[in-house]
Amino acid sequence: MHDVVDAHHHLWVRARTPQDWVDPVTMAAIDADFTPADLPAARHGVAATVVVQSASLWSESSELLAVAGSAEGRAAHVAGAVVWADLTAADLPDRIAALREGPGGDRLVGVRAMVQDEPDPGYLDRPDVRAGIAAVGAAGLVYDLVVRDHQLPAAARLAAALPDVPLVLDHLGKPPLATGPAGARPDLQAWRADLSALAALENVSAKLSGLVTEARWDAWTSGDLRPAADHAIEVFGPDRLMFGSDWPVCLLASGYGRWLATARDLVAGLSETEQAAVLGATARRVYGLPRAASSSTAHAAGAAPADAATHAPDPAPYAPTDFVPVPATQEIHP
Repeated sequence: MHDVVDAHHHLWVRARTPQDWVDPVTMAAIDADFTPADLPAARHGVAATVVVQSASLWSESSELLAVAGSAEGRAAHVAGAVVWADLTAADLPDRIAALREGPGGDRLVGVRAMVQDEPDPGYLDRPDVRAGIAAVGAAGLVYDLVVRDHQLPAAARLAAALPDVPLVLDHLGKPPLATGPAGARPDLQAWRADLSALAALENVSAKLSGLVTEARWDAWTSGDLRPAADHAIEVFGPDRLMFGSDWPVCLLASGYGRWLATARDLVAGLSETEQAAVLGATARRVYGLPRAASSSTAHAAGAAPADAATHAPDPAPYAPTDFVPVPATQEIHP
């Protein structure tokens, strides 16, 4: 049995953290609130999760930590939180310290800012931004990189400039996986080269996440995702690659169970030890999550053992039949 860690999912209540990027027509499957009680990870045998910011608000950062540390968060197996921070704030170290001292502060494992939405192509080259990311590393935290494929060279420059800061690339840098007209295969040549350059830097790990929403939402197969997954495994290796669901965003194209089963299929050619790294061990090491309880201990405590219910259906309203079919991808925010 594998110790499965979901290294990337979101939670939001729109009255407090508006998700203005969600189109209520084409993204109806996620035009809702998502709380720990809705998170299907535990039902699919996932032992621990990392919740990741979806709004650029200090209030959301405090709320995610409080939720992660709450009884509801613990019941949902939320073990860590990657929160938003203003990288250019002069008081960033103090802000991080205050988050640690607040409710759920012991769940703080990383920081993320929405670099993918920055119009400045040189954003990651700016001295003030790099100083902020260096402060994140100095605080003992991971910095999550959410970038689009054309921003990968800037991410590589950042990683080279800050070799002591652990960086985690979200969604493999969003490779262009959607098929073109008449089923034409996407051109991954530039993405492959740029990902290879980034992976050559040892302070960078990556998440096998977010791929289903980079492919055709209504018609993807594991074969569509395999070229990107295989390349990531080749250049990062299992010890620097980790599974993430990107729930609830994944619901635009896949139920939780289907994506988890697909991820298992994508790493099935690896050894048992290597599969265990991608599915859980890498995330625990990189984010400093607590070690997994033994299966016997977890079972005695009433928790679902790792790998349990992997193919269990997601309850309504999150079943694939509720998805709004779309012809291809749209811009995805988190």
